[in-house]
Amino acid sequence: MNNKNKIKYNGGAAMMVLVVFFVFISLTILIGIVSPTVREYRTITDNFKSKQTYFLAESGVEDVVYRLKNSKKTTGTETLVLGDLQAVTAITDIGGGKKKISTLGSTDTLERKIEVTLNTASGVSFSYGVQVGTGGVYLDSGAINGNVYSNGPITASSSGSNLISGTAISANSPSLIADQSNGTGIPAGNIIFGNTTNTQDVAQSFIVSTASPLNKVQLYIKKTGSPSNAVVKIMEDRNGSPGEHVFASGALLASTVTTSYGWVEVSFTANPILATSTTYWLVIDASASSSKYYTIGATSGNNYTSGLSKIGRIDETWSNTSPAGLDCFFNIYLGGLNGSISGVDQWNQLHIGTVSGSAQAHTVNAVNSGGNIYCQVGTNNNKACISQSDPVYISYPISDANIVDWQATATSGGTYTGDYNVNWAGATLGPKKIIGNLNVSGGGTLTITGTLWVTGNIVLNGGGLIKLASNYGTNDGVILSDGSIAISGGGHAAGSGTTGSYIMLLSLDNSSSAISVSGGAGAVVVYAPYGTVAISGGASLKEATGYRMTIVGGSSITYESGLTDNNFSSGPSGTWNIDSWKEVE
Repeated sequence: MNNKNKIKYNGGAAMMVLVVFFVFISLTILIGIVSPTVREYRTITDNFKSKQTYFLAESGVEDVVYRLKNSKKTTGTETLVLGDLQAVTAITDIGGGKKKISTLGSTDTLERKIEVTLNTASGVSFSYGVQVGTGGVYLDSGAINGNVYSNGPITASSSGSNLISGTAISANSPSLIADQSNGTGIPAGNIIFGNTTNTQDVAQSFIVSTASPLNKVQLYIKKTGSPSNAVVKIMEDRNGSPGEHVFASGALLASTVTTSYGWVEVSFTANPILATSTTYWLVIDASASSSKYYTIGATSGNNYTSGLSKIGRIDETWSNTSPAGLDCFFNIYLGGLNGSISGVDQWNQLHIGTVSGSAQAHTVNAVNSGGNIYCQVGTNNNKACISQSDPVYISYPISDANIVDWQATATSGGTYTGDYNVNWAGATLGPKKIIGNLNVSGGGTLTITGTLWVTGNIVLNGGGLIKLASNYGTNDGVILSDGSIAISGGGHAAGSGTTGSYIMLLSLDNSSSAISVSGGAGAVVVYAPYGTVAISGGASLKEATGYRMTIVGGSSITYESGLTDNNFSSGPSGTWNIDSWKEVE
């Protein structure tokens, strides 16, 4: 019996071993099946959360960009929360009127970061304290603390001390009549260039009718995206296409071209005399980008009989435009007068370069210069002339296209019909088009929240103040007038209160009193491309540009270096363009 019991015991142990072994095998198989499934689940979950995090980060960026573009309130940081996800957006000023928007989307284990760079819509560079057209500059007990560039004469009276602390340049002025011209009104056709390597450059041939120095060109052009600056060249003809030799070149600044057609002016660094009965090529040399390019208006049907247009690339193949028979909208100006700088006589000299700088013109008379005097002809100066090439005409820093763009921005905010008067009660306005006059007086303050376009005159007097809203920050604002602008009686204009912010008063009037400033002024830039800027009564400005300028009665213009990089915006925080949008580590 004991043996039988022993046999039964051994059989139970074997069964237990088999059961354990089976369970072990089953668990191993189960783990082999479950583990990849768990890993796959985790992977899918992580990918899903990663995408959620990315899209939440993009939402954070889009939220802030929308707020900036539409003048909504923003702080230094903004936070979005979705369940266990969050996106924190930081807004940083990076200089030059630009902002960086960085959004970090995160969970407990994952992070995705989006970074966007914004730039204000219209950048304008004022490189001189005073810049004037062919009307020239007249000083009568006036001072310019900075450099002067004039396309006309610079003269001074004997009634008081007159000085220019920096360099004074008087260029040979251009003819006011285009020797060659093609295109008016709405273009019948267009030529797109700068979008591919095969259509990188556009060329238009022409023949001048007068043997006279080349001065400037005008182009009816628009842009798509934010292309780079281009170079306008006058080139030789070789077998019916642009050759290799470049007679003159000048910069086509992308900032002067807008997304709508407008005439843009380009001046040249040299002024060669172009021969009659000779074919030349006007070439716009651009970069190639499928999303950032230019379009120039064109006539059709071989409308311009003295030339034709082609598309291609310098030093490469040129082809006829498609459709055939297109000719670019352009104007070519020739001729001009010799520039001159003059005081009255050897006892009443115009003082130039009192801090540092030189006098430069074809003719320089009765000048006392702290630096060299560069001229071809000179008398009654404190130094002898040093011969060098005459200074050449330069274009205004603002194009007609820029002005049209600002007018459109003002109009987008609606229209006010009638004279708009601001007195002691004050007012806030912008963007807005005013069909009438704008008057700010009686100690009243007009706070600008967007670009203004006044079809009549602007008067700022009686202690009145026009200023930009504080949330313009470092940006600048614009007020345009089709009529005259007058500042007097303690009238004052100011930026946002942030260093580097200015307000520009721009008059399109062509009279001898387009802009008159008699006392007061402030952090203001005045601009009158077709008329005279008259500054008197001890007035003080930051920069002035006009067809002609008079500075008298102890008045002064004190240039600030920050004006080389102005960012004029259409409202608080500006009209922002997106420079870049990317994910970063």
